[in-house]
Amino acid sequence: MMVIKNNKMRYLNLYIIILLTVTSGFSQNRKITKTGELTFEASVPAFEEVKATNKSASCILNTQTGEIASLALVKGFRFKVALMEEHFNENYIESNRFPKAIFKGSIIDFDLSTLKNNAPKIYNLTGTLQLHGKIKEINTKIILQKNGEDIQVNCEFTVKPSDFNITIPKVVSKKVAESVMIKVDYVLK
Repeated sequence: MMVIKNNKMRYLNLYIIILLTVTSGFSQNRKITKTGELTFEASVPAFEEVKATNKSASCILNTQTGEIASLALVKGFRFKVALMEEHFNENYIESNRFPKAIFKGSIIDFDLSTLKNNAPKIYNLTGTLQLHGKIKEINTKIILQKNGEDIQVNCEFTVKPSDFNITIPKVVSKKVAESVMIKVDYVLK
């Protein structure tokens, strides 16, 4: 009985060692964050600012392939005005029905070995943004910079609410920009 128990323990220990080795090998090819900052702005001059920030966006970068994915919970966006936040979640983005914003894409010609400390490098980024039940292709520039072992990610692009079947009522349509600027600021570890 004791021999069987010792063999089971050896197999369990071996399994744990293999699991740790495999997962640590995979993690060397990935950089992630769960505290990325994602901001959107749809302000129009002379009217109240329409801007919100989410400081808990997740992002993962495969450092071998340049594949990148990001997810933000829509209810995580914070506005200066609570009523604006409520309208955003209930009337426009319908965050109960569509709780996530998801980007999946690739950094074209990405090569981790070419990133240098404190030397920003610009790449082309292609992918799709899924929001409010719709998917839109995104093609933009992305700036990457190595800071020690971390990678700083900065990106800006514009979308239109109509791209995602988000209707802005005529009553407030003059107060909301037709194009919404999205800004990404992540530190991947």
